[in-house]
Amino acid sequence: MPESRRERRDLEDRPAERAIEVMVRRYQSGVINEATDEVAVEEPFEIRVANQPVSLIMRTPGDDRSLSAGFLFAEGIIQSADDILSVEFAPDQDGFPQENVLNYRLRPNLEASTALWTRNFPTTASCGLCGKASIDAARVNLAPISDRSDIPEPVLGTLDAKLRSAQAIFSRTGGLHAAGLFDLEGNLVAVHEDVGRHNAVDKVVGERLLGRHLPLSGSILLVSGRASFELIQKAARAGIPIFAAIGAPSSLAVELAESVGIMLIGLLRPGRFVVYSHPERMTDCPGGSSQAETGASAHCPASSSGVE
Repeated sequence: MPESRRERRDLEDRPAERAIEVMVRRYQSGVINEATDEVAVEEPFEIRVANQPVSLIMRTPGDDRSLSAGFLFAEGIIQSADDILSVEFAPDQDGFPQENVLNYRLRPNLEASTALWTRNFPTTASCGLCGKASIDAARVNLAPISDRSDIPEPVLGTLDAKLRSAQAIFSRTGGLHAAGLFDLEGNLVAVHEDVGRHNAVDKVVGERLLGRHLPLSGSILLVSGRASFELIQKAARAGIPIFAAIGAPSSLAVELAESVGIMLIGLLRPGRFVVYSHPERMTDCPGGSSQAETGASAHCPASSSGVE
């Protein structure tokens, strides 16, 4: 086997390093101790199409195929896994595969599309829209979501704990965002972690796209941070009808969720949360029907076992 092919296989089989140990000094009650601590890994990752750079993303290594496929889908560059002809590690100048660079070959008409080359700038772990050429370019064409799934309040109250228990790297480092996809019964379908919250969502959507499971009707997406415009946009592209966040949403996130038909839930805690759009789709919420019809946002108060 040629050495470059052997290197490529080794890269595909090698587990990604998502956390590393560093030396730290711990200060507590006036006492200083030297110790080791784990921190989340952040590295650059380049997506190429037809050997041309498309985006440079700061991300946590691992699930790069899902991340890149989810990114290309969110940007409207591909519509399904069938648009991907091949994907492989891009070679360096000596012909050896680079583990942080993936090269895609797409259908010829997609590689020739101007939409592919309108964004060619770095993407940091905190920015999913950096590099957009205009405000209009930030709004990809989004069709209204026809799925009007309801969600029972008791199911929603279980999701936070399920997502947190699945955050293996966060439990070690405290430094990663997470995105979890659930069905309407609260079963966890997919979960990914990353230093960037939009990267975690791209990994979830990309995994389902590569598995040919889009659109994601009848599903709930839960993110560990706040709900921003670009995250609602990604959810809408994937056909997700319900979006929940541990943090609060931005004004543009609420506006977009309302317009495309996404039920948006924020400030999710055990026994309490806030519904910012389409509250009529919440069921079994104490006083739910009367609150849901008041417009704006609806609050489901804590139950007797809830946490204040």
